[in-house]
Amino acid sequence: VALVVGIGSGSAAKTSAYKVAWIYVGPHNDHGWSQAHDQGRLYVQHALGGKVQTTYKENIANGPQLKQTVASLVQQGYKMIFGTSFGFFDKSLAAKYPDVKFEQATGTDTAPNLSEYFGAAEDTIYLSGMAAGAATKNGKLGYVVPFPIPEVIRHANAFALGAQAMHPGATVKLIWTNAWLSVPKERQAAESLHGAGADVLGQNVDSPTTGQYAESVGVPWVGYDSNARSFAPKQWLTASIYHWGPYYLRRVKAAMNGTWKPGFYYGSIKDGFTALAPYGPKVSAKTKAKIAAKMAAIRNGKFYEFAGPLYDQSGKLKVPKGKKLSVRDLYAMNWLVKGVIGSPKG
Repeated sequence: VALVVGIGSGSAAKTSAYKVAWIYVGPHNDHGWSQAHDQGRLYVQHALGGKVQTTYKENIANGPQLKQTVASLVQQGYKMIFGTSFGFFDKSLAAKYPDVKFEQATGTDTAPNLSEYFGAAEDTIYLSGMAAGAATKNGKLGYVVPFPIPEVIRHANAFALGAQAMHPGATVKLIWTNAWLSVPKERQAAESLHGAGADVLGQNVDSPTTGQYAESVGVPWVGYDSNARSFAPKQWLTASIYHWGPYYLRRVKAAMNGTWKPGFYYGSIKDGFTALAPYGPKVSAKTKAKIAAKMAAIRNGKFYEFAGPLYDQSGKLKVPKGKKLSVRDLYAMNWLVKGVIGSPKG
């Protein structure tokens, strides 16, 4: 009898686990964006144990493949799905599956069962730009960028402003890869930027390829999304990183206990959502102190990188003195700051 009861309760426990899925645009072990989300998934799994059943789908492209992936997850009984790329979910997709809770990273569309989440990476990217600005000798920096969307444009702007704070007059040259993750394109972009005179490289793409190239040619590198110091131990400076886990845990718990509501979450340094990765050997004590002071000023609201006066590439005043860009403005940003070389159209 004990055996039968054991089997019964075992299967009952298994079916009552809340099923949550994550959809990644790249591989779960990219040492960048998708891996950071997967660490968030594992954080949830670890915290909730047998109460949840999690899965992930990787290398999913927007469009038919994404729709097919969602349909199959819903069919398998997944009640909550996190989509970790811009444009994955919209109102029409959410309306098709009203009983499923959808959450999308980096977008703006909300619905009764669709939520959005992201954070002020521009703040920590500005700080990582300060490390880059302190490292440049000739004032020419290179930045490898994926797509010309507001998210990437504001990140490139923040990087440039941070670099200019440490090295007045510094320029940041952009090369667009038109891919979130493409090892050959990222390598080619890094080579081109270095060939054009950039003596520090940064990125807003998902793999550590730029860093591996930087290490091979002895040029300092700022990463993005996660601590990738192991790929460029000598040249690593730092990176803006995200702590997705606590947010994921909060939302999954809310979905399980019936308190989940759609919303728009924008995390910050203040709530621990965005942070800086540990510094590499090239960042001086003086630079660390300046970055720490600026981070404290951002945290307590005394400093904001997108406060006027701010000028665009052509020198035109875009944000007058005394005005600050709102999060809504940042989500529509389509212009590059003075000193950025490249087109905001890609």
